[in-house]
Amino acid sequence: MNMRAIALAFVSAFLAFSAFAHAPGDPPHQTFSLGDLKLESGESIRDFSISYVTHGTLNANKSNAILMVTAIGGNHHRIDYLIGPGKALDPAKYFIICTDAIGNGLTTSPSNSKVQPRMQFPKFNIRDMVNSEQRLVTEKFSIQKLVTVVGASMGGMQALQWAASYPDRTDSIVPIIPLGRTPAWTTGVLEMLRQTIMADPRWMGGNYTSSAPPEQGMRLWAGWLSGVITRTPGFQESQLPHAPDAVGFLKGVEDAGWKRMDANDWIYQSWAYDQHNLGTTPGLNGDYHRALKSIKAKTLILAGTGDLLNPEYEAMEVARYIGDVRYVPINDHRAMGHVSGAGISAPENEFQNREIDSFLNIVTEHGRKIQ
Repeated sequence: MNMRAIALAFVSAFLAFSAFAHAPGDPPHQTFSLGDLKLESGESIRDFSISYVTHGTLNANKSNAILMVTAIGGNHHRIDYLIGPGKALDPAKYFIICTDAIGNGLTTSPSNSKVQPRMQFPKFNIRDMVNSEQRLVTEKFSIQKLVTVVGASMGGMQALQWAASYPDRTDSIVPIIPLGRTPAWTTGVLEMLRQTIMADPRWMGGNYTSSAPPEQGMRLWAGWLSGVITRTPGFQESQLPHAPDAVGFLKGVEDAGWKRMDANDWIYQSWAYDQHNLGTTPGLNGDYHRALKSIKAKTLILAGTGDLLNPEYEAMEVARYIGDVRYVPINDHRAMGHVSGAGISAPENEFQNREIDSFLNIVTEHGRKIQ
């Protein structure tokens, strides 16, 4: 493989998990203030604002709204490959609210909080993210029911939590490469990534300055996360058939990716990822399977074959217990792993668009419910 091909490979890996930049032609970036956000722990995020953008127009009876929820480290651009004319989430049909999760650096986060900066920020969980999104939907837009909630990775986890926490607030959900609960394997991966960052002398207990971030730790974090764990050995082999090229590939991933997110922000979101378990939703008494059975929303699960971050057997278990569910592997023929739901490959993107469009046609009764 020549160096140009290697460069293209590492740029693709970086873009898969980037907080994509907001371009001048994109919908305007907006925020909605919720005051002090009470967390499930009993603590509060003070002066909380949730960040979002919208695509399309909300119809008169507010029946065409879709909520997009984002992945760990991602922002409101995370599933842009599904949004646009002729795509599954077509702004000509739907009003799409693309949110930013707590801790991603746009919504109130350790990196941007004036009153609770860095390690003074309270820990939050996935349900806290969902509760803030639900308040945006109802208080800002007065929307009582969504067509669907869609997201990838941690976004898929939030979509499932939406259906468990607010069963009457959405007709359907589309969790992509999701988890219904976080297994020990995934927590182990996240913990080693956290330790990689924290081992950097510049970490300083999380109290580093913006001018001297833990660069070496974040370089290793970017390489491990975007260059290794989110891929499969087979997919890596197909991209880098000459094994020594992996060194240059990973160097490129690190160069492109280490600055894309504040270290504290990612660590806080990863702690939320650790705690995820639908069974601990209030009222469900810690019963995971009961939580899955309680989901009334029509569900389309798009899973990543060979996923080493969110193991596909967890998504399969979710599908066994939800009543109205369709489970679809994104790419059984070419196991890419977690990046299969990252928007980096045209065949996978086209496949997801087709599946989601077909599913939403059923949910909306071929558009009759959103007229």
